[in-house]
Amino acid sequence: MITLSAVTEPGGPSGPAASTRRVSGRSVDDADLAAAPFHLSAGDIAWVRATLAGLSPDAKLRQLFCEASLSDDPAAVQALADERLGGVTRFVGADLEAAWRATRQLVVSARVPLLIAGDLEGGGIGMPCATPVPNQLGIAAADSVALAGEVAGLIAREGRALGFNWAFGPVLDINARHRSAIVATRSFGSDPGRILRLARAHVAALQREGVASTLKHWPGEGYDDRDQHLLTTINPLDVAAWESGFGTLYRELIAGGAMSVMSAHIALPAWAERLGAQGLERFRPASISSELNEGLLRGELGFNGLVVSDATMMAGLGSWGPRDRTLPEIVANGCDMILFSFELAADLARLQRAIDDGRLPLQRVDAAVTRVLALKAALGLHRQTVDERVPPLEHTRAVVRCAAHVETSERAARASITLVKDVDRLLPLQVARHRRIVLVTDDERAGFVNQAAPPALEIGALLRQRGFDVRRYAPEAPPTPADTDLVLYVLAQESLFTQSNIYLDWRRVAGSAEGAMRRHWHELPCLLVSFGHPYYLFDAPRMPCVVNAYTAVEPVQRALVAALVGEFEPGTTSPVDAFCGLPDAHF
Repeated sequence: MITLSAVTEPGGPSGPAASTRRVSGRSVDDADLAAAPFHLSAGDIAWVRATLAGLSPDAKLRQLFCEASLSDDPAAVQALADERLGGVTRFVGADLEAAWRATRQLVVSARVPLLIAGDLEGGGIGMPCATPVPNQLGIAAADSVALAGEVAGLIAREGRALGFNWAFGPVLDINARHRSAIVATRSFGSDPGRILRLARAHVAALQREGVASTLKHWPGEGYDDRDQHLLTTINPLDVAAWESGFGTLYRELIAGGAMSVMSAHIALPAWAERLGAQGLERFRPASISSELNEGLLRGELGFNGLVVSDATMMAGLGSWGPRDRTLPEIVANGCDMILFSFELAADLARLQRAIDDGRLPLQRVDAAVTRVLALKAALGLHRQTVDERVPPLEHTRAVVRCAAHVETSERAARASITLVKDVDRLLPLQVARHRRIVLVTDDERAGFVNQAAPPALEIGALLRQRGFDVRRYAPEAPPTPADTDLVLYVLAQESLFTQSNIYLDWRRVAGSAEGAMRRHWHELPCLLVSFGHPYYLFDAPRMPCVVNAYTAVEPVQRALVAALVGEFEPGTTSPVDAFCGLPDAHF
């Protein structure tokens, strides 16, 4: 359990600038490097020390940045490579060869081996060129430790084939509130026990394949309905409740060897209050909080690995204070690496000014860079050839979307389908009874970062292949028993950043205010399928039949249709409360 033994003294001045006086500043010694999760040998430690000693002051600061790589254009890639940063987060598209060439170019150009990171989460946040797999909530629906490990291993092998060595996952957030659009499909559900089982398998599989894992989003999201991309969110739990949930998750996975933690723009006021914080200072985001990074994460939970901030352009940081102050505080208050910048030159200058005026001690910079280099050494990057870091293209093509991975993907897709309710025993669908289907859907969908579009909805075509007649809903000609056998609602909104909320927008899907108020299930069979957000019963509690599938990637769409027509029995245990606490939603 947590005890009060933090690195900071209680009381004292409060306010947004106060925590700069509470820097621990402890150096990273050889014992730290030899300990978990780095486990460096004497030779590895010698490389870390020699590399650190050979870096100029400017080069040290550059090692603190992990910048976004959004383009595979060779000129843009080289411009980024020339910055000589510590890491790059790759957002790859559908062109496998272009993605491979861009990563290879970055790796070849690096003087100090690069950390190549990515949001390797699956679902709509997966790599378009890779084998599509369910997102974390879909894996939670399957509730199989073995399958969770298989899917994470698949993600890691394909990531390694494309040059990745660092995954920003697993997500440890808890689906505590159904209105939390940013957590929803990205987490392993609402049960901390299930989250721990599946996350442990996920971490082990990633790191077995040579990809460092990242526990996120520290100190834990899911109790605030809002999105830290848009504001600083708040974890409202008291210390005991936090320890029993998030504390246990992080403590156990740190003990299991997780190599990094992402410190997010989330406040934990109960911990700050315990240390004497007052007023606004209680709501300081973790990304710039020494109390949370040094005191709680390192001091109480014993984490010795690398701490990376969440993306610094998020308003969860920007709404707290001016960047001239907050950017240096990321490093000063316990993060070893800065994720993304608005303008790299300006951010480097901000760090240098903070060093010059004493807000960012050089000892703290050296400690952060040491951990960056230690993670690289722990992954063996300093010993690997270019071909070992980014395998030849022929090898990459042989690994990505290979038959074994496709088979795993299809099994995972089937296991992820959840039948939430079927009060009228509608399923399975049969052509003889349900041939004429009216499809109602929401076309307002977004892709992830550099994806031009989200996965196309093919459910209509898949049903037509099985002999059903499917037509799109027309507001001017609503379905009637004379021309329709089934009204099929298909929604596909996964958790992506800057979505304040996800809900069933009746007016948008119906095309008019009148249509928004019309309910068809008293005259016609109705079925709602969600390839994303699992909480649509909040807006349609009397929908008689609901199936959650969590992501619209192609194998899940095929599995969903197979389940609807009775080719296999879908699961019936949901990883979240799909009824949103509404007793009438069960009927």
